[in-house]
Amino acid sequence: MQLYAFGLNHQTAPLAVREQVAFNVDGMENALRDLVENGGAKEAAILSTCNRMELYCNAAQPNHAIDWLAHYHQLPRKELEPYLYTLPRELAVKHSFRVASGLDSMVLGEPQILGQMKQAVRQAEQAGTMGFLLHKLFQRTFSVAKDVRTQTEIGANLVSMAAAAVRLAERIFPSISEQRVLFIGAGEMIELNAVHFAARNPKHITVANRTLDRAQTLARRINGTAITLAELPEQLAQHDIIVTCTASQLPILGKGMVERALKLRKHKPLFIVDLAVPRDVEAEVAQLSDVFLYSMDDIAEVVKDGMDARQGAVKEAEVIIDSGVSDFVHWMESREVVPTIRALRDHAERSRRHELDKAIKLLAKGESAEKVLEAMSSGLTNKFLHAPTHALNQVHGNERETFLDVVHRLYHLNQEE
Repeated sequence: MQLYAFGLNHQTAPLAVREQVAFNVDGMENALRDLVENGGAKEAAILSTCNRMELYCNAAQPNHAIDWLAHYHQLPRKELEPYLYTLPRELAVKHSFRVASGLDSMVLGEPQILGQMKQAVRQAEQAGTMGFLLHKLFQRTFSVAKDVRTQTEIGANLVSMAAAAVRLAERIFPSISEQRVLFIGAGEMIELNAVHFAARNPKHITVANRTLDRAQTLARRINGTAITLAELPEQLAQHDIIVTCTASQLPILGKGMVERALKLRKHKPLFIVDLAVPRDVEAEVAQLSDVFLYSMDDIAEVVKDGMDARQGAVKEAEVIIDSGVSDFVHWMESREVVPTIRALRDHAERSRRHELDKAIKLLAKGESAEKVLEAMSSGLTNKFLHAPTHALNQVHGNERETFLDVVHRLYHLNQEE
């Protein structure tokens, strides 16, 4: 078994591909169990966010897991492969450390990914797919991420996705204080956006969610009103700015619904930010006049602001990460020799028991203790030296020089000896 990380992210795959391999939160535990049972993985954890889908596995090789991923999402493997990266051993370790530290995010240094990784670990633990190797990996991952965030300025001048959405809206509308804002969903991403937009004091705020209770909880915090998703067709036209991010596997806003809203609005501009993966808004909506639709990938251009101020911190973070990778790889390598050490000890124990049994029998026959001890020590010496001396007599050429060096190191012999 070996450590692997494979997947795709905003750098390797467009949104249209990422949304096809996104995992639903409600089905995550079943997916993890299925991956272990049918995907050739001994241990597994899945990180599925708006910007990435990654599988961390302890497996003999990743091909079975990649086949499982394609089959699970009912996609031909050849359609996924151009976008996938496969990272073995230390590359997987380094990737995990960089992701948790915010170095691989669309928003450099953003802290949200760390919470998402911790959630992925909790889901794997609940599914029973988190074994000793992955537990150690993520334990060390979170420790390195903490060091990066406390010892560098990686989060300085951070432009979040929420702040970027506000900036985009301000390009369309002279003043957000004159607009009515609708949030669809009530998860963490929507909460972040709601706080940023509420700070601009919009004319009215509405929160729409599948469950009214959760919508009301968020609405109270930002002085807004709450509705259910079923009320969207009637309420949509009353809003100028829409920010949506749900876990729905199907679009929430279809082209027909938006067209009807535009007619009621007499074609006043409608600004929509879709932060969901899979997308909440049908792609055809972007073709409508008077609609400004931005996806997760579109916002990437805005969040580049402030990047230069954090580039120096990236180098410092990479030093911390490389040190952590070195330590973890050393730990993995030490674990790999454990079976050999155990086999070596078992072999020595069998030899010891054999010579001890012979000694006990000789003592029972009346042999002197001195003679028995001499025979036992001689027998043990011969058994312990038999394997290395036999091997020395069998090796030739360059292999002999290498083997001689190993023997000298094992038994602390001088070259003269």
